[in-house]
Amino acid sequence: MRALWPSLSFLVASCASVPPPAPAPSQIAQQFDLIVRGGTIVDGSGGQPFTGDVGISGDRIVAVAPHLDGMATRTIDATGLAVAPGFVNMLSWANDSLIEDGAGESDIRQGVTLEVMGEGDSEGPYNDELIAIAKASGGPAEIYHMKQAGTGNWDKQKPMIDRIEAARAQGIRITADMYTYTAGATGLDAAMPPWVRAGGYDQWRKRLLDPVLRKKVVAEMKRRPVGWDSFYFQAGSPDKVLFLQFKNPALKKYTGMTLTEVAKARGTSPEDAAIDLVIEDGTRVGTAYFLMSEDNVARQTALPWMSFGSDAGSQAPRGKFLLSSVHPRTYGTFARLLGKYVRDEHRLSLAEAVRKLSYQPTSNLGITDRGLIRPGMHADLAIFDPAKIADTATYDKPQQFAVGMRDVLVNGQPVLLDGEMTPARPGRAVTGPGTGTGTGRCPPK
Repeated sequence: MRALWPSLSFLVASCASVPPPAPAPSQIAQQFDLIVRGGTIVDGSGGQPFTGDVGISGDRIVAVAPHLDGMATRTIDATGLAVAPGFVNMLSWANDSLIEDGAGESDIRQGVTLEVMGEGDSEGPYNDELIAIAKASGGPAEIYHMKQAGTGNWDKQKPMIDRIEAARAQGIRITADMYTYTAGATGLDAAMPPWVRAGGYDQWRKRLLDPVLRKKVVAEMKRRPVGWDSFYFQAGSPDKVLFLQFKNPALKKYTGMTLTEVAKARGTSPEDAAIDLVIEDGTRVGTAYFLMSEDNVARQTALPWMSFGSDAGSQAPRGKFLLSSVHPRTYGTFARLLGKYVRDEHRLSLAEAVRKLSYQPTSNLGITDRGLIRPGMHADLAIFDPAKIADTATYDKPQQFAVGMRDVLVNGQPVLLDGEMTPARPGRAVTGPGTGTGTGRCPPK
């Protein structure tokens, strides 16, 4: 196995806690391994940012003050930049990508220092039942990739938020996470009825090759589904279906094209084109469906109990990763929040966004020594230019790094320095109360 990522988490557990008070102005003289000087410290608590220094010894923050009167082996000048706790990817699919390439570069270049994995391999309730379980157990509950998918569901956002906030008002610990895009990524299996897909790909393909069954599939794709959820129908039209990934080299020319465009190029209907592509590619075909309302996505970013996750791997435009396309959220989820929704649209403040990217998720998970810039915390830091941070990944050209993140520290070591990746791989597994080991003790309230 190759070197693993900066910081990994496999635990979902929670402790409600209150961040310690902001540091009092003081002069502190001591020896440090590293000092981050003169940055605008956005400490993760949601409080007012302030200009100051962060002193690091080993893998921990040991001092935070307006000025540290001490010496250091290394100094990082952060003048004019934001200094934040490392960000948490609350819904990561980096399991495989980090084995292939342990740099985790697409996330590092957005300030992510902690990956939370496992959502896709665990059983969980599908309805709002989640609240009943949390109420009965007293435990926390996280709604993963909260969204209103399909035009027929866009008006359900307010009732959903109202129900969650009513539960929270009763003391039930409900939180959620989301990604910052209007399209979801899956495959053409989400466009076809369950009966034709039963038994795996080989049986699916065999049925699609049967002219009678194929005709039945086309008919069911065209009408409102009964007893199953069709992303094709929910998207509203074939121009809202975008192709991301093909295995067959002969079909890769369609990457970045819509189903409407592919059907026109092949001289067939959208439904028949979709069926033919599944047959010819030997896979379900990687597909994005534009299902969400931009207004709904923007509104959700400001919810105080919302965190963020890419729902994607962590990779780079090199090696095996170039053999297929991805959803742009792989490279841009967190930078898009800070650029589009914070700086450009003023949906929430920078301090609030950083809180929702750091202290809120670590608190939800019961991780007591990450997520804040405080003495005693692990030295996971994201140093970036709030005026420049932005996503550059697009649906047709998704493998493009975000911009504006200059330095990233994991456990006190720079993994991104002056905009360039370093050889350091200081990551480690992070445990919490669910394991009975590690940082399982809830902080005092």
